[in-house]
Amino acid sequence: MTFSELDPRSLTALGVDGALEAAGHARATSDTLSGLSAHPDSRVRALVARHPNTPPEILGTLAAGFPRDVLENPGLPLIRLARPSFLGMFPPEGVVALLGVPDAPNWVLDGAARHEDFGVRTALATRAGLSPERVASLAADAGWQVREAVAKRLELPATLVRQLAADDDYDVRKAVAVRPDLPHETLHLLVGDAHGLVRSSVARRLDLPMDCLLLLASDFDPDVLATLARRMDLPSNVRAWLAAHEQPLVRAAALQAWRVPAEWLARAELDADPDVRAALARRPDATPDTLTALSNDESEGVRRALLERNDLPEAAIVALLRSPEQDIRLHIASADGLTDAVLDTLLTDSDPSIRTLLSVRPDIGAARLTQLAADENAEVRRAVAYAEAPGEEVLTRLAADPNAGVRRAAALHSQLPAVLLPTLARDPDGGVRMLIASRADLPANLLAELQADPDPSVRLDAGGTA
Repeated sequence: MTFSELDPRSLTALGVDGALEAAGHARATSDTLSGLSAHPDSRVRALVARHPNTPPEILGTLAAGFPRDVLENPGLPLIRLARPSFLGMFPPEGVVALLGVPDAPNWVLDGAARHEDFGVRTALATRAGLSPERVASLAADAGWQVREAVAKRLELPATLVRQLAADDDYDVRKAVAVRPDLPHETLHLLVGDAHGLVRSSVARRLDLPMDCLLLLASDFDPDVLATLARRMDLPSNVRAWLAAHEQPLVRAAALQAWRVPAEWLARAELDADPDVRAALARRPDATPDTLTALSNDESEGVRRALLERNDLPEAAIVALLRSPEQDIRLHIASADGLTDAVLDTLLTDSDPSIRTLLSVRPDIGAARLTQLAADENAEVRRAVAYAEAPGEEVLTRLAADPNAGVRRAAALHSQLPAVLLPTLARDPDGGVRMLIASRADLPANLLAELQADPDPSVRLDAGGTA
């Protein structure tokens, strides 16, 4: 069969060797190449991307995965001559991929600049090495995302910085606000910006001059003041004013500074707003007494903030175990290094899922494990059987448990005393007998007995016939 006789509709099912031969043949038709462009083998698709007979629309679909191959296609000069704006028909992701090729030619940059998709023009604006003229053109683009990308470029002429600092879109001005090369007059302009998010961005600058800091301290937006309140380089009277601000957001932010006076911590413990108390709960310099008091807080958010710590005193942990929220107690039950007092408190938790988790802790201790083996909840008792070393007394108790699921778990344990094997091999539950039958330590007489069991699943696991 010649290549002209290939059916384009069945080319995706063509074997790899045949598809590679067809895609690399000089006389491959555009229909053949179009059919091969969806072949599952990437080597075939790469050959299609390089073939001069591949239609432009197919090159567009392949550009995202094979940008270098598309750019090295020898048919591109003719395509560009016949259709100068052909990149406009490429999907956006294809053009973005072409822009990602380090030595992409200028005609790709020109086509990207004219592309109707703002994402393509944004990708162009992030590309290094653009000419000053192209950067200036992108800085005036209709898409704010494009202008924002320009504002984030490492190097910009001062004229463009000033232009973008006065942009109509606040996201563009936010990007300008964090530039390290802002002159003083531009900073002053942004300190007085109409949008609070822009002023908050300015307030985060490490190098903000003192006059700008003081101007922001008189801001009416709580978010701006909260950003400012986290700073250490404010006059002490300004910091104190922010720490006692009427807005809880600002008071909580003041507690997030690296260092705060001790009297702020004492005041925060009595604050009416839970967010402020939660901020106190996260402070590394909160005292053990403070942490214990906060563990009894009425606010769930405050108690959850304490869970982020790994230095809670025992009294605080025990208090948290009285929380009505199950996940708080589960969090503690799964933590490392719990004291005996905490483990004993968890042992009396009303939630069986917590006692179940407790059963498989390696540090639970024999006495507590014995208590859990007599738990009223079968799930808890089964979990005890999964413990690494429950001991002979506990396994003996579980092997006689009224719940078949518990006995099955006991039957699986590697440390099951040999004296229990005959009883479990004759258990009324077929599942128990099946699990005993699968054990490697069965004596020959029990194995023979199970090979004749009335349950086919038991017989099979014992090595017998169904």
